This record gives sequence, C-alpha cells and structure tokens, in this order.
Amino acid sequence: MTNFVRRSAGETIRRTTRWARIAAAIGPDDAPARRFGAFGRGSCLVFPQGTIFNEHRIRIGCDTIIGPYASVTAGMAEGQEILSDPVVEIGDRCLIGRGSHIVGHWNIHLGDDIQTGPYVYITDQNHSYIDPDEPIGSQIPVEAAVRIGSGSWLGANAIVLPGSIIGEHVVVAAGAVVRGEVPDHCVVAGVPARVIRRYVAGEGWIALGDEVPA
Repeated sequence: MTNFVRRSAGETIRRTTRWARIAAAIGPDDAPARRFGAFGRGSCLVFPQGTIFNEHRIRIGCDTIIGPYASVTAGMAEGQEILSDPVVEIGDRCLIGRGSHIVGHWNIHLGDDIQTGPYVYITDQNHSYIDPDEPIGSQIPVEAAVRIGSGSWLGANAIVLPGSIIGEHVVVAAGAVVRGEVPDHCVVAGVPARVIRRYVAGEGWIALGDEVPA
C-alpha cells in the first residue's frame, strides 16, 4: 500500500467514524430515548453506547452526557422482572465518564451536576457470603439503595458499593472503594474510602488522619 493510498483510506475512515459518532448518538428526539422512563432535553448517550437494559426503569435529567461505552442498566437482562421504579435516576447536567457502569437492581439515585471519570462502577447489589461452602456466585445477592449527592466528583476507576450514601460536593479519589456514608463537602480516598479532607465553615479545609472513617 502506497503512502497516498494509506493516507486517503485513513482520512476516509476518520471522516466516517466522526460522522458515525454524531449520527448514532442518542438524544431526546431519537426513537431509543422514548424507551426511557425520562430523557431530558439536551441530554445525550454518546456513541458507541454500552449496555442499556430496561430503559423504562431509567430516568435521565436534562443536559446530561453519558460517555462512550458507558453502561446503564436496570437489572442484568432485558425483560428481567424488577420490583422498583425507577431503578436508576441520573439528575441534570451530569457527565458519566467513558466505560463507566451504573448497574441498578433496586434504586441508584445521582443528584445534579455530578461528574465521573472513566471506568467508574456504581451498583446497589452485591453477592452475599452466608454459606462458606456454597459458591459465592450461587448465593442470594443483597440489595441496598445508593445515593450520590449533587455537585460531587468521582475519579477514574472509583467503585461505589451497595448502601453507600455520598453527600453533596464530595470528591471520591481515583480508585477509591466507597461503602457506608460520606458527609457533605469532603474528600475521600483509599480502599475502603476514608475522609482525608473536610471543609469546615469558618475554618476552611482541614486534613484528617487515616483513623477517621468515611
């Protein structure tokens, strides 16, 4: 292949790819958006989309962007019987990073103005480990609702486990694993995540020791 042919083919592929990203994005006026429980004005699922299951149990606010390869599901299979509605709620002006997974079974609620880095994982269900002799994957899973407060930021590869309640304007450091409650206006990091800084009115930002749990 000559350089001219390679360059010409490459430019054609790049133009086609750019066109495909624009054409195949899902916006509020597109047919797939009508399958959602709600799909706000100005919101977009960027192409290529990840896995989307049971859209009628998923609500997306206005001006929210779901990045490429990001998966948002209610349950683990299309048509799965689900007892709650909505299962996943994402507020206004949120940005969900590339390759992230929001996997709901009971209820996951994200407030407004939340951003995540790439490959963040949020779920409200996990396997139980009651019987030490039974394969863990065969044991009945446990569900607990997840709440993430408005204005928060979750760094790349952060994990939010079932039952987590994250306050407003919280930074979750990259790679952190959150379980339990996290207060407003703080920074958490580590596995499991612990508060490392917290904003105190009248005093400003205060660094906390590792012994202070989230």
